Amino acid sequence: MFRTCVLTGGLLLSAAWAQAQDAAHGRQVFDACSSCHIVNADRHGFGPSLKGVFGRQAGSAEGYAYSEAMRKAGEAGLVWDEATLSAFLASPAKAVPGTKMRFWGLWGESEIKDVIAFLQAHP
Repeated sequence: MFRTCVLTGGLLLSAAWAQAQDAAHGRQVFDACSSCHIVNADRHGFGPSLKGVFGRQAGSAEGYAYSEAMRKAGEAGLVWDEATLSAFLASPAKAVPGTKMRFWGLWGESEIKDVIAFLQAHP
């Protein structure tokens, strides 16, 4: 019993450590985004604030002038979650054709997952 608890506890700590490490790397990757986006405030930069982006309808952050394409994508049901953010971070123009975001996308799946882990840390 004790051995099982120690093993389980060790695995849980390892998983938490790995997740924290991914979010830390995601913060480094996100630095390239921080010239336009803010994650820890309710105000907008050149781009919309990404604070609380998970579960939010695309194009709906109050006070930001989204492109027509982004507003329509949200109205059509696009909600930001891991899958939709992953697709958008890989290729914004493919995920939301007509978006005014001028970013080509991240190349690596691990970078995308790390940025998502970082964003999840900012509810």
